[in-house]
Amino acid sequence: MDASVLCEIIGIPPRIVRKMEEKATVVRQQQTYIRQLTQSGRAEQAHGALAQALGEDDMAMLACQMEAAALYYDRYRALGVNPKILTDTLKCFSRFLAETLVMSGKDRFDRDWWTWRQVSGQLFRIGELEYEMLAEPKVISIHIPSDAAFTPGNVDASLAAAKAFFGEFFPEYAEVKYVCDSWLLSPKLKELLPETSNILSFQRRFSITHVNTENRDFIGWLFRAEPGTPAEALPEETSLQRKTKQLLLAGGNIGEAAGILL
Repeated sequence: MDASVLCEIIGIPPRIVRKMEEKATVVRQQQTYIRQLTQSGRAEQAHGALAQALGEDDMAMLACQMEAAALYYDRYRALGVNPKILTDTLKCFSRFLAETLVMSGKDRFDRDWWTWRQVSGQLFRIGELEYEMLAEPKVISIHIPSDAAFTPGNVDASLAAAKAFFGEFFPEYAEVKYVCDSWLLSPKLKELLPETSNILSFQRRFSITHVNTENRDFIGWLFRAEPGTPAEALPEETSLQRKTKQLLLAGGNIGEAAGILL
């Protein structure tokens, strides 16, 4: 698939596509690293080398990663993977661009440190959740996209579809444990949310193995704000935002936790 067609399918704004098109020469020069980005065993190292070569040129990085994404799409489509899984996986690019625009007011691609996982076939979005294959130890790590419709039924459907997917296309991961490390597993949320909360329903699926009470990454996900934003400047648009803001102003914190799927 042509990268420009893929951009349209996954919703990259035309103004950003035009900026990427200006980097065509750079894309041609970086074909070796672009191909390596699609190889799960080499993608992380290739990203590091590409980041060093491109410096602060985030639109060039986006153009190169979208070129790799097109290669990824063709490879897994040929293997029989449902195209919806592929496009849903790659819509992370448009989602991240939109989130950064809200946080910073600028068109910037600042998640390249994460998206090599998608274009290398290490991470797939299946239904409402994302699943990343990790090698040491061999587990599947669950991630919750910011736009997930997080109902118990949708989570059930996603987990069932993921088990079928990995059983078919990655049989070496068919019987591994599923883990999650997220602010959404933080025990502190039990004090802020009703028992009927989708978040608490998700928590109850896991045996918690570790709690980090100091982590503040949740501020970016919950408030769409930079992690260093002062508590008094955080928005209060939802009940959870209001309660969490009061917790932060009182010196408390949400933190994060890790768990194993029961």
